[in-house]
Order: sequence, then structure tokens, then C-alpha cells
Amino acid sequence: MMLSPWDRWYSSTCCLCCHVRTATIILGVWYMLINAVVLVILFTALSDPDQYHLTSAELANDLDVMDDANMCIASAISLLMILICGMATYGAYKLHAAWIIPFFCYQIFDFALNTLVAVSIVVYPNTIQDYLQQLPENFPYKEEVAALSSFCLVLIVLLFISCILAFKAYLIACVWNCYRYVCGRGSSEVLLYVTTNDTTVLLPPYDDSVRAPPKQRPLSYTA
Repeated sequence: MMLSPWDRWYSSTCCLCCHVRTATIILGVWYMLINAVVLVILFTALSDPDQYHLTSAELANDLDVMDDANMCIASAISLLMILICGMATYGAYKLHAAWIIPFFCYQIFDFALNTLVAVSIVVYPNTIQDYLQQLPENFPYKEEVAALSSFCLVLIVLLFISCILAFKAYLIACVWNCYRYVCGRGSSEVLLYVTTNDTTVLLPPYDDSVRAPPKQRPLSYTA
């Protein structure tokens, strides 16, 4: 029997011992905590704008407006992420597969963005040097890193991004397997279906079925 690629990579466990449903719940709660911390920091920055001062008095008003707008956008994104992660956590806990889809789509989008970053580094390797020059002077190990060659910098950054992409791909697989597990549990709730000759009754959570005996035809006698 030939298995499809999706069935071949399907597994109900991850991280060697954790169930995909439990892993999705933990992942959703973890993302919610991170975005909640970011949201608190943004709200604190918006409520106390005096801690942000600019050296140029001529551009102070324009940059203040831009900073406030960026903080409001970041706050809205954090609120949206908390909602999406909460939906995934609730869907994995209550076995609602549709609630997991937004979080899975976010993971795909985030993976695609990181892949584009890796491609841009390969195409434009000088961007790493430009980024290092924009760092503050007191940034730790700035001079040592800037002294490396462009090839070494690109190789180190690509290795780092590759590790991140591999980890993100593993998390995507965990959430996808959780979605398939929840869908499978939902389909097992169908208790009865009728075939052409007999009736089969499914007894969840078991996969075996109890088949009713076929109908017997009446015997006919001839004189």
C-alpha cells in the first residue's frame, strides 16, 4: 500500500515524548506570553513619551509622530497575535481544528519572511556590513565582528538563519500534525454508516467495527 507524503511524515508525538496536541497548547501559550510582554512594553512607552528625547529640535515633532504611529501599529499586531495564539490554544484543547488554521498560516508567513531574509543576504552580502556600521559604538564585540571578512560574516549569518528555519519548520510540522490529529478525532465521531449489504457500527475510540449480520433471504420451495 502506497502512502502519501503527508501520511509518511505524520506523527502524533514530537520532541521525543510530547504529544502534538500538548506541544501546540504549550507553543500557543508561549507565543501569547511573548506578545503580552511586548504589548506591556509598548503601552509603557506610549504612556511615558518623555523618556524618548531627540537631539535635533527641528525634526523632533515629526519623529515623535512617527514613533507613536509605529508603536500603535506594533501594539495592534501584538493584540492580533495574542488573539491568533489564543485561538490555536483553545482549538487544540477543545479539539476544534478550524481554530488552529490562523496560527498555522502565521507560521507559514513567518517562515517565508525568514527565508526571504536568507535569500537577500546571499544576493546582497554587503548589507551585513551596512548593518554593523549602524550599530552604536558601545555595542559589544562590534569591532571584532566588523574585522571579519564578508564571506565569513555571510557564512555565520546563513548558518544561524538555517538553524532558525529548521526549528521553525519543526514547529510548523508539530502544529500541522496536531491539526490532522484533531481532524481525525472529529471524523471518528461518526458512529453509523450504511453500506449496500449490511450496517457497520464504529465504536470510538477503537478503530475496529462491529458488523451486523447480513439480511437473510427467505427460502422458496417448489412443489
